[in-house]
Amino acid sequence: MTRLTALVVARNEAAQLADCLERLVFADEIVVVLDRTTDRSAQIARRFGAYILEGAWEREGQRRNAGIEAATGPWILEIDADERVTPELAAEIGFLIAVSPFAWHELPVDNYIGPHLVRHGWGGSFGKPSYPGLFRKGAKVWGPQRVHPRLTLDPHKGPRLENPVEHLVDRNLSDMLQRLDRYTSLRAADLREAGDPGRLSTNLRRVLTRFWHCYVGRRGYREGGYGLAIAICAALYPLLSHLKATLEEE
Repeated sequence: MTRLTALVVARNEAAQLADCLERLVFADEIVVVLDRTTDRSAQIARRFGAYILEGAWEREGQRRNAGIEAATGPWILEIDADERVTPELAAEIGFLIAVSPFAWHELPVDNYIGPHLVRHGWGGSFGKPSYPGLFRKGAKVWGPQRVHPRLTLDPHKGPRLENPVEHLVDRNLSDMLQRLDRYTSLRAADLREAGDPGRLSTNLRRVLTRFWHCYVGRRGYREGGYGLAIAICAALYPLLSHLKATLEEE
């Protein structure tokens, strides 16, 4: 039987971690990476028999790569603390890894704001329609960026799974705006480090193109106010990142 490691990377996610791990007990192993955690996350992870890797990593990719390295199974399911694996998805994963000749598969995602399932309009760093969350060890490597690290993936991609991960993106609009502020600060640090914050004119144009992409191209208009809020945040992301990179000190 093919072994599966469920990998969760978290920082002070005690409010969500138990619900996440409860859905992962079908895996042969659970690895929980705790980055500079000061809450009860470690105690919660121990209740589920998880292998706990604690440390301090400045970059998201560093801590995720550390978790991948700690996994002992040939297949890894990478899940965030705000995501939930349904029983249907768990059964599909179990069947797939027993027969798949591929290196990795994308998981579809249902994104929620509070109790509202928001299907349309996601993009531009806000929400994700799918992601390469099921992969063989060695098939996926995270890059060094602070936010949304680039991925290096084995070219042997398999078909996307049918059953979605439930992603609890934000509790409300205030959470969404706080996330925009946090992400743009991290992105600004990456831009300063690279020495290329971009041009103001280019990022102003991207406001329009990204808004159109999310609100019209990805049919965010079908989600009412939620779709509008997502499109605005996605549109402002590159501009605010640029402004923080050029106007603020790290």
